[in-house]
Amino acid sequence: MMKKMIVAIYGLSLLSVPVFGGGGPLEKPASKMEPDWDSIRSHYQCPEWFRDAKFGIFLHWGPYSVPAYGSEKYPKYMYYPTRGERNGMDIYSHHIKTYGDLSAFGYKDFIPLFKAEKFDATEWVNLFNDAGAKYVVPVAEHHDGFAMYDSKYTRWNVVNMGPKRDTMRELADATRKAGLKFGVSSHFANHRGYFSKKDPGWDTNDPHYQDLYWKKIERGSKPSREFMELWWNRTTDIIDQYEPDLLWFDFGLDKPGWDSMHKRILAYYYNKGIDWKKGVVFQDKNMKNASFPEDLIVLDIERGRMSEIRKLPWQTDTAVGKFSWGYIQGEQYKTSDYLLDELIDIVSKNGCLLLNIGPKADGTIPEEDKAILREMGAWLKLNGEAIYGSRPWKIYGEGPTKISAGHHSEQENADNVSADIRFTQKGDTLYAISLGWPEDGAFNITSLAAGNPLESRPVKTVEFISGGAVVWKQTPQGLAIQVQGDKPCEAAYVFRINYKSFSDE
Repeated sequence: MMKKMIVAIYGLSLLSVPVFGGGGPLEKPASKMEPDWDSIRSHYQCPEWFRDAKFGIFLHWGPYSVPAYGSEKYPKYMYYPTRGERNGMDIYSHHIKTYGDLSAFGYKDFIPLFKAEKFDATEWVNLFNDAGAKYVVPVAEHHDGFAMYDSKYTRWNVVNMGPKRDTMRELADATRKAGLKFGVSSHFANHRGYFSKKDPGWDTNDPHYQDLYWKKIERGSKPSREFMELWWNRTTDIIDQYEPDLLWFDFGLDKPGWDSMHKRILAYYYNKGIDWKKGVVFQDKNMKNASFPEDLIVLDIERGRMSEIRKLPWQTDTAVGKFSWGYIQGEQYKTSDYLLDELIDIVSKNGCLLLNIGPKADGTIPEEDKAILREMGAWLKLNGEAIYGSRPWKIYGEGPTKISAGHHSEQENADNVSADIRFTQKGDTLYAISLGWPEDGAFNITSLAAGNPLESRPVKTVEFISGGAVVWKQTPQGLAIQVQGDKPCEAAYVFRINYKSFSDE
């Protein structure tokens, strides 16, 4: 007997569908999302797995890791004699001195040197697990146009060249085997104007390599139909082959001329999520122009944050390095303390952190990156209950250190101090996280003063989950907490707070 029921699964609300008795399969949904904002809006909901995850690993890895100089934009700036400086390093001059003239050794010639001979997907994922990450997002194709997957639409891919193995498949399989979510990023929309063709002698003008470097375009021109079709084919190829839980786009897709692709790709990917029976996450930056309605995607902020709680889930993407996304020699690294403060601040405002590392060309992860990730993982192992699965409280926090908001604003932010408190909650439990350690071990949380307007119930218990016993008292000046003993760990310090019920009075 056929029955009717309403199905709402995988973060995507489906229409009424018939269910067959006798254990038969569900029929397909009566309809899927059309490439129309209202149609997508009527189905879409950000999946809970992403809201609970909080912390992911981003991976910029490709042939640009062979020269390991300047930044991951080496492929672009090696062709800029007058604008080749990145992070105080002159990429053009370095290239000519190290590899020779661009007519003899161009970007294509790095690809055979990108061998990934020591790449071990399981070893990578074990590290990410130790770091406490819940999702992994490798770059599928950067602006350089080299496909880090088994592409059907370009010969310039990891199976045909360089590693000569599907490193993306290996990483996807290892990630899912470990119980983590797997995503991919696409930066290809910005590819068509990436390589300069100013000098006729450069290999970027050789017709034999046009399928890597693309054609010469007019500055400020809109993408051609041919290029948009190639972008569509390459992007849907990634989606179809690797079934990513998360799909991330860099700037470029928000430039003029791309409007016709926005509704199409969003509906295509969300409908694939329905086919795969899982909640999927689509991320875009809306950096220059508003490409996607922000209630239909997860907004991503590059190297920046929100200054307040955002009602909709969002994400920051940033890197362990200050200079580059890909591996370079001479990188300056952030500290795990700084990055944990950033994670906590983001989570208190309803966001997630996607933290990038840059593996070397041989497939090994630099020791500096490993150390940072392991230190973050040790903190999360001790204090993760205040992070994973949490939701923002009524305010994000308190304290003197202000956060600059928006893309590329992280360099404007000062280090936090012990008076900087961030709040998260899980059920009826409140977590107060101090972003620094006072020398005397005494904390005072003014937002939780007796009679405060945020919570009328008095505090019942205060526990220091970072370690050690505490003595506390709720006064009109704040919730005063004195930790007994020495500082138990580095980075931030977490207090679990519960309230009295009215029946306890």
